[in-house]
Amino acid sequence: MAATSKRAGFATGAKATSATTTSARTTAARSASARPGALLLAPGAGSDRNNPCLRAIEAAVAPLPVSRMDFPYRKAGRRAPDRAPVLLDAVRAEAAALAAGAGVKPASIVLGGRSMGGRMCSMAVAGVAGVDCLPGATEPLPAAALVLISYPLHPPGKPDQLRVAHLAALNVPCLFIHGTRDPFATPDELTAATAGIPGPVTHIWIDGGRHDLKGADARVAADVAAWLGALEAHSALGGRRRRP
Repeated sequence: MAATSKRAGFATGAKATSATTTSARTTAARSASARPGALLLAPGAGSDRNNPCLRAIEAAVAPLPVSRMDFPYRKAGRRAPDRAPVLLDAVRAEAAALAAGAGVKPASIVLGGRSMGGRMCSMAVAGVAGVDCLPGATEPLPAAALVLISYPLHPPGKPDQLRVAHLAALNVPCLFIHGTRDPFATPDELTAATAGIPGPVTHIWIDGGRHDLKGADARVAADVAAWLGALEAHSALGGRRRRP
């Protein structure tokens, strides 16, 4: 049966089918979210800006301005990712360029992407300057929301090495789209880890999906577009809860 999930006063618009299920946890956001003005998408460690899922999302959210970024190591033709401070600086630079190019306020940009790319965006928004659990914080990167696809909660087979130190600093709406067979986090692990995020959190589960979410690009793109549409509608109401 199709079902629409509501989260922190707005409908996600994501519908559960035989392929996906949607769960939501209701918490009060510390401030009303900004209306999405543009979307910055970052790829996973082994991919680049031309990742099919990122391209599908760009098409699905049109006419919202979208920038699909590459990290410095990809631009240099290298395969090994840069260290976290370099990746984070790249996210901040790309977000600033997108805001200027689209003529929107930095706080209206939605950031996110696949795996490592999404994680770096979340760390930048949390104000982290280096790898998790190490000293060094900067001013949080302004953002309207985060879209985190296949979030790498821990390395495969190492559930004790959680990448969660910055999550408690996320005060914006967060969308997590994740496969139920992803070795980087089980549904229970990801749900527990995100329970302490202050901002509104939505989970969409791709049944049977692994980390690459193979074959689910169109569905992921549709879910992102629906969630951003609901976020925009919520923002238009000034962040107020709608009465049932």
